[in-house]
Amino acid sequence: MRRTLLLLVSLLCACGARSGGSTLPHRSPEASRTWQEEADDFLDFYDPTYRALYTESARAAWSAATDVSEAHTGGRAAADTALYAFAGSAFVIERARALLAHRGELDALTARQLDFMLVLAAQAPQLDPELARRRVAAEAAAAATLDGFSFCLARDAAGTCTEPTSPNAIDEVLVTSTDLDARLRAWNASKEVGVPLRSHLVELRELRNGVARAMGYDDYFALMVSNYGMTSDELMALLDRLVDDVRPLYTQLHCYARYELGARYHVEGAPPTLLPAHWLANRWGQAWPGLSEGVNMDGLVAGRDPRWITETAERFYVSMGFPELPESFWSASDLYPVPAGETREKNDHASAWHMDLGTDVRSLMSVESNWRWFTTAHHELGHIYYYLSYARPEVPYLLREGANRSYHEGIGDLIALAAGQEPYLREVGILPEGTEIDETAWLLEDALTGPIVFLPWSAGVMSHFEHDLYAEELAPELLNDRWWQYVALYQGIAPEGPRPSEACDACTKTHIIDDPAGYYDYALANVLLYQLHDHICRNILSVDPHQCNYYGRREVGDFLRSILAPGASRDWREVLIEATGRDLTAEPMLEYYRPLLGYLEAQNAGRDCSGF
Repeated sequence: MRRTLLLLVSLLCACGARSGGSTLPHRSPEASRTWQEEADDFLDFYDPTYRALYTESARAAWSAATDVSEAHTGGRAAADTALYAFAGSAFVIERARALLAHRGELDALTARQLDFMLVLAAQAPQLDPELARRRVAAEAAAAATLDGFSFCLARDAAGTCTEPTSPNAIDEVLVTSTDLDARLRAWNASKEVGVPLRSHLVELRELRNGVARAMGYDDYFALMVSNYGMTSDELMALLDRLVDDVRPLYTQLHCYARYELGARYHVEGAPPTLLPAHWLANRWGQAWPGLSEGVNMDGLVAGRDPRWITETAERFYVSMGFPELPESFWSASDLYPVPAGETREKNDHASAWHMDLGTDVRSLMSVESNWRWFTTAHHELGHIYYYLSYARPEVPYLLREGANRSYHEGIGDLIALAAGQEPYLREVGILPEGTEIDETAWLLEDALTGPIVFLPWSAGVMSHFEHDLYAEELAPELLNDRWWQYVALYQGIAPEGPRPSEACDACTKTHIIDDPAGYYDYALANVLLYQLHDHICRNILSVDPHQCNYYGRREVGDFLRSILAPGASRDWREVLIEATGRDLTAEPMLEYYRPLLGYLEAQNAGRDCSGF
């Protein structure tokens, strides 16, 4: 099978090379055939080849992520090259364009598949085969550098690591330690990988922009934004509105965090106007857990077997009427940290995988017994159940993805939110009987670890940096400066002292390297999830959104499946309006957290909250 696929790809590439990337003739169908029939035949040819090559690529990427080695990196590059050589071949591009020239004579589902085909082709269009090949190889090399990096807390004079560490160990220090020196060492160690990654990012930016421009886009950022049916300017305006919407509450949270952390670390006098980055429990300041004294979330799951966490997440979905996960999920996934004594290195970033666009679904995690992994497991299974919901004959392979990219993240985050609701935790025995809950503290913890803190990071820092990276083609020596300008502007956070210009602190966020120009997906997912949550609680369960329990409610599962099952076969706005009665709006999210504003203003009375 693989030999046949590679032969087919070679023939297509040769065809493209002979044509020099020129437009193939837009032949009319035979007199007895329609353009719809022509398109059907083309899709019948395209679909099985695409699925087979996609599966080979996913398997190679899985091996490269779960067992980092030169051989697996090479295998990933080879499989990706084959996939993109087919999907981006000149034949495919020109045939899809020719058929879409007769859009009015095609049914909507066919036209949608051809549109998606061209967006996929834009990732590595073989109109310039050498550019596409270099892009695939560069992606694999960068991922290998990130996945295989050895983190270190201390080095000797020769630069040899004397105190190795890991991302999980770094996070543990940042979550638990009150020693500012230890925290700073851990935070600095987390940024070391940015130095070797900077040259990778500069090369990737050139190649990504190159393939996007080959397909008529201004830059790679504009290509990725097209998934939403928007221009870059339209998207950035939307993101700025979201940041402005949360700014009043964020300013109060920021002031509260500065003074609370200043007291925790015994800082004399008023704390700095900009929060020191190593004061926070998250390496990027994208969430601020542990600042609400009323709720010890880690204590709810401490001491549990990590397997209990993933099994509890599955039970949440099953209780709403979703099927149990396939046995292959449990046998093929990589869910826990690499056991002591094993030399294998793996990517520690949680992810979900749809290996064959069918029922082979897997997750890559490093689950430990803490609250972060409890909610992460619920989130990742949201992706898995989304995959399974649209893996059905009515949804073509090309459209087996979210209604837009934010839908996947929104569904995962929706279940993570629901899994943190007090009624659910009481019903399943995670919250011990008789435990008193301070509802204000509970909501404060949600705000600190949820969208109010997250949106300035996602819609502000990440999205604006990546926009500038691709649209402005920032010089390498400007990357770190631009990054920290945005961190200060949107998050009110600063490093302890100047950061080296040869570094790339942005590169330490895995999405910059291996999931580029789409971090706004997470920002928009936060808006989407509160709109869905509000509708579920008010219109389906008839309860307050702060006291909402999905567990065991089949009607909630039915509602969710109505959104998940179409995949990308329908316009995302139509799906949302049909489900909730209105277009995307931040109003439900802002309403959910509105009770906090008065509380924070009272807590901050007498403090200098003039802002940043």
